[in-house]
Amino acid sequence: MQDADPEYDLQEYPRLIKPIVDRQTDIVFGSRFTGGDAHQVVSFRHMVGNKFLTLFSNMLTNLNLADMETCYKVFCREVLLKITTGKDRIGFEPEIMAKIARRRVLIEGTGISDPRPHEEGNKNGWRNGLRALCAIVKYNVFR
Repeated sequence: MQDADPEYDLQEYPRLIKPIVDRQTDIVFGSRFTGGDAHQVVSFRHMVGNKFLTLFSNMLTNLNLADMETCYKVFCREVLLKITTGKDRIGFEPEIMAKIARRRVLIEGTGISDPRPHEEGNKNGWRNGLRALCAIVKYNVFR
């Protein structure tokens, strides 16, 4: 899965797909915070907000992801067909993370680049962070 806007470098897909093709894992998540090639300097508040949401989600799902709100999510077909979602905006990542955690599948993370300048990117503010926080609680506590 990738965001609809051309934010990330499609040349990174072979690296993201390889562990699934090699049957080493079921899901690969990209992380803007653990490596990759080029990284833009994001605002401190945006980075702290993202890391807080990821940490809170990890606490409730017992996963150890580095970037819950990543746009790169690669699934093997068998796993993806078993997951249904109802959210299509801010709550999508918390919902998919909660449902993945309950399936106990193999997950791998890999660093990705973030080539688009922050000025061109999404302007997610505190309201979207609050929506994501509510979704994390909803899909992990009130399933």
